[in-house]
Parts: sequence; C-alpha cells; structure tokens
Amino acid sequence: MAPPNEAKMAVNRLPNNDSKSSSPDPDAALLADMGYVQDMKRNFSVWSVLGVGFSLTNSWFGISTALVTGINSGGPVLIIYGIILITFVSASVGISLAELASAMPNAGGQYFWAYELAPPKFAKFASYLTGWFAWAGSIFTSASVALGLGSAVMGCVQLFRPEMTIQRWHILLAYLAINTLSFLFNTHGRLLPTIATLTLYISLLSFLTILITIPSVAPTHQPPSFVFATFTNNTGWSSPSIAFIVGLTNTNWAFACLDCATHLAEEVANPSRMIPIAILGTVAIGCVTSWTYSVAMFFSIQDLQALLDTKTGVPILELFYQAVRSKGAAVALEGLILMTGMGCLVASHTWQSRLCWSFARDNGLPFSRFLSRVDDKLGVPFNAHLVSCLIVSVLGFLYLGSVTAFNSMAAACIVLLYISYSIPIFCLLVKGRENVRHGPFWLGWVGKVANWVLLGWTVFTFVMYSFPPVMPVRLGNMNYVCVVYGVVFAGVVGWWHIEGKGSFKERGGVVEVVQDEVVR
Repeated sequence: MAPPNEAKMAVNRLPNNDSKSSSPDPDAALLADMGYVQDMKRNFSVWSVLGVGFSLTNSWFGISTALVTGINSGGPVLIIYGIILITFVSASVGISLAELASAMPNAGGQYFWAYELAPPKFAKFASYLTGWFAWAGSIFTSASVALGLGSAVMGCVQLFRPEMTIQRWHILLAYLAINTLSFLFNTHGRLLPTIATLTLYISLLSFLTILITIPSVAPTHQPPSFVFATFTNNTGWSSPSIAFIVGLTNTNWAFACLDCATHLAEEVANPSRMIPIAILGTVAIGCVTSWTYSVAMFFSIQDLQALLDTKTGVPILELFYQAVRSKGAAVALEGLILMTGMGCLVASHTWQSRLCWSFARDNGLPFSRFLSRVDDKLGVPFNAHLVSCLIVSVLGFLYLGSVTAFNSMAAACIVLLYISYSIPIFCLLVKGRENVRHGPFWLGWVGKVANWVLLGWTVFTFVMYSFPPVMPVRLGNMNYVCVVYGVVFAGVVGWWHIEGKGSFKERGGVVEVVQDEVVR
C-alpha cells in the first residue's frame, strides 16, 4: 500500500488494460476510479431503487409488526410521539448516508467509505469491522422480518381455529416457507426492478386501503385523549422514562435499514444523485405513512386489553377483527400486510446479498471467491444470495430454543447497523468534512449536525437498548443483546486474525495505486 504521506487516499485499482474498466459510461468510469469493474447491470431506475429502500424500511408495516411490544411499553403515547422522535433521528441518518453515497457511490456502502476516510493505519480494520457489522445487521433484519410474517400467518390460522394453541414449531415452519419463497424473487436480476416498483405500489395501496377501511367501519372511536395522551406501562419498570425507551426499540426497528439503497449504487444510473433521493424519500414516506396509520388505528381500537391478550399473538389482526367484526375481512386486511411484508423481506434479501457480494469481492468474508461471483445468466450475485438466505433459515431454529434470545438478536440489528453507519461518519468528522470532495448532495453545516446526531444516537441505543424489556429480570426474560454483540465481535476479530488481516482488500490480479480524485 502506498505510504500515508504519498496521498490522502489509496484504493485498489484495476490495471488499465482491463476491458471492463475502459467503458465510456461515466458511472462505470467513476467506479473504475474507485478500483472496481462494472459487474452488475444498471437495470434500476430511481423509482425502483426507492421501491427497494422503502419496501425494506416500510415503516407503517414495521409499526404493525411491532405493535405488541409498543402497546405494553408506553401504549399510544410511545408510538405516536416515538415516530416523531425516530423520524428526526432517521432524517439525520439519511442525510449522513446520502452525503457519502453522493460523494462515493459504491455497492460496499459504509464499509467502503470507512476504508477511504479512516487514517491509513486503521483503514483496513475499520472497513472490515464496518462490513461485518453491516452484513450481520442485514441478516438479523431478514430473520426478524421473516419471524413477524410467520407469526402473522399463524395468527390468521388461529383466528379461524380458536381451539388451536400456536406452537413455536408452527411459526418456524411458516418462517422457513416464507424465507424460501422470498429467496426465489431475488434470483432474476432483470425482474428485480419491476418487483421493487411493484412492492412499492402494493405497500402504498395496502396502506391506503387499511387507513380508509378501519376507521370507517369501526363501531366506535376512541377520544383524542386516548390516542395522544394514554401511556401504558406493563413492563414492570417503575420509571416511565425507562419503559418508554424500552418500547422505543420497536418504533426504531420500523425505521431501520436506511443504507439499503446505497448498496444498489452499481445498479442504477447516476447514483450520486439517485441514491440520496431514494434514501431521503424512504424517510419521508415512512414518516407520513407510519404516523397517520398509527393515529387511525389507535382511534379505531375497541378493547385495548383484548389486543394485549389476543390468542393470535398478532395485535393488529385483533384490532382489524374488532373493527370489521368479520374474521374473513380481518384476515383479508391482514393479507395486505402480509403482501407488504413479503415485499419487505424480498428487499431485505436484495440488501443482504449485495452487502455479502460487495464485501466478498474485497475478501472480507470466508469463501470470498465463491461469494463474490455474479451469475451472468441470472444477473445477480446468486452465491451471496443463497448463502445469506441459508443463514437466515438456520437462525430461525434459534426461535425454537429461546424466544428471548431470538428477539435479542433481532434487536441487535438496529444497533449493529447504527455502528456500521457511525464508523465512516466518525472518520469523516476526524478527517474534516471540508477535506472531502463531496458529490451533488451536500448540506454543509446541516450535514455536520446530522453526523453528530447519528453518533449520539448510536451511543444512546447501544446503552439503552441493552436494558431488559421487563422487570423483574429472570433468565427467561433477560435482554441478551449484549451476548449477541459479544458473539459477533468475537467472531469478527477472530476471523480478522485468522484470515482477514492478510487478505482483506487484497484482490487477485489487482494492483494498488495512489488515487486522490475522490477524496482530497
């Protein structure tokens, strides 16, 4: 590697005689300047990238899925005002990611930025940590979405069969079936943009259908004081503030995964402009849909305690049933949520596979040569997609052993992703924002404030989201998220010393040269 005093940035660059790097396409040329060839086809439009980004974050769907914990840890107040708080945080995260995606549009996203922005002495390890945390967060996210969908399917079955008691293995089978079905949607690259756009429309149409139907047919409506001023605390925490923060995890989950669009930077034209639009569009649509949806649903609740005690295990399904007073209609409305959720999981698979593939092409993972291949016929990184989905399937069996442990893993996805965002942002602030050549999207002092909000929120969530969800603490209800962090960190550091330290960012047939055109 070039000595630090020779230039402020060194990147892996392909030899000039590589035919793929000599494309007249300005996007491919920019990618070549970063040291990569154009392996993926740019089939996505800004609309389809927004479709993937919003379908994954899908905040109103996330609120539906997380409703069970939210109404126990703060009730309507938590969700109504929590959405406003998390929207502010998410806007800061989105601005931070969008600025770097505009300056350095690369499928590696945050791990690539960490490598370019960190001091040369720490660049490889900072990038390596970032890549692993991001990929682990994406895997855990897919697992949590698949579990939510599996639980919803079994809840619909139970509604029609009241004598049935839902068992964990029932949910696991639904989990595995849903994960497998979603896997198939990501096996044809040419169809993915169409699927992404379609899932965006499905989500928005489902949202509007439920938003109009439920308040219209509900027999009675709650007063505004219930919706905007009712705080419930069934957590056992004596402090309402701690109960609120514990419940905030679920609202935060509904706005997670904002980096998704950045990993499609090599599959969309003019990514320096399109990726920021997709990221901030996701936050804006998520805020409007999730807040209006939550207000409408809380106004339509007939019996809050019945939602807490429902045998279906799906409070939103019970809410639908209370409002429409028909099992068939309630399941039909839940079916809209299931279709939206399937779009969310398909987008999550797209996201995790791109993270895996891009990280593997820099030798960041075991079996990187296998994982970094792009199937020319299918037009997707099929191996990375297959392995990522297999890991998600295996993680489902953890639910059989311990619901608490699985939920802790799902909660860890939020903080691991925040950490993966914070590493390059911290490096950016240390380097100095004024020393970075920015892209078309750059907000100056507003961006700097957003950077600090992201860092502060990451520290806050790392500490506060480790608190147990209920008191008193027992073995069966403890928050094991710290154990998840420890296992992930130990595995990453262990593999770094075994293989990563020597092979990461050292690609066969690629030479390192000094490049100071992107960051000065």
